[in-house]
Amino acid sequence: MEVTPLFSNQSSESCGGETTTENLLFGGYYILVFLLALNGNGVALWIFSRQRGTSSPANVFLLHLAIADISYVIILPLRATYHLTGGHWPFGEVPCRVAGFLFYVNMYASLYFLACVAGDRYLAVVHAVRSLKVRRARYAHAISFSLWALVTVSMAPLLVSQQTSEVDGVTVCSQLYREKASRRALVSLAVAFTPPFLATLTFYLLIIQSLHRGSRLEPALKLKALRTIGLVLLIYVVCFLPYHASRAIFILGYGHPGISCRARRGLMLANRLTSSLTCLNGALDPLVYLFGAEKFRDSLQRLLCQDKAGGSGATSGELKGTHESSVSARSEF
Repeated sequence: MEVTPLFSNQSSESCGGETTTENLLFGGYYILVFLLALNGNGVALWIFSRQRGTSSPANVFLLHLAIADISYVIILPLRATYHLTGGHWPFGEVPCRVAGFLFYVNMYASLYFLACVAGDRYLAVVHAVRSLKVRRARYAHAISFSLWALVTVSMAPLLVSQQTSEVDGVTVCSQLYREKASRRALVSLAVAFTPPFLATLTFYLLIIQSLHRGSRLEPALKLKALRTIGLVLLIYVVCFLPYHASRAIFILGYGHPGISCRARRGLMLANRLTSSLTCLNGALDPLVYLFGAEKFRDSLQRLLCQDKAGGSGATSGELKGTHESSVSARSEF
């Protein structure tokens, strides 16, 4: 995916520059998402790391999803600062490269881990007995580490290419919304987004079809499966689909000879808005953990109850015992 500077000095301010109002809104938005996502995923990692017993494949994928979210959440304050300083990047070249690298790694790692959760749900619901031998935590970890390697290697060029430039007297980080519009970027966009999106959609449609025909799952488990499907598809529709659709339109339309400056600015604003939505997945993913993983939900409920009973003098040993007792043999979904 090409991410070299897009604007010349003459056209940046008139066609693509951010207004003061936009910068204030985006800056505040990123701070809010940072606080929500850091707390939600921080609690998730704490609970996942303390769980005892055999972990399900879905929990493994959700654990890696939380790690992906945290890896991007930590640089959101840099993005907020960029906006709150009027579209100026004060941190230098290396942080710009790292910020862009983590943005894409988080987005595409999240897409693939959500697809893995969908695949695991498909096997658990449609092929419950036949899939027992392959639905193992160690296989899920192997798949997850392979996906990390794939995404990291794919995005590694962002760490070695020049990403900052001077535009109208300010330093611009080209990773933040100023990506190059080229046919090659369009191909990269399609290759990165289409496979996990189609896989997730296909798995969930097959699950819904199986449930509609009459699955042997208990009604409560059917409800959990449908709830997880709805949450994941909501994340796709809100966080990922708008950005990739906007990027495709931007790539196809920005370089058109007859496009006006006003239209270019509209394309750039749409790119900024949809790019900001991708960050929202870090705040929404904890809902997948909450409604999709029963052990996680039980552990969180006990943690909240422990907090309410804080005045009773509960010790850390009692908290550990309470947490360990939450691990049961019930289905995760």
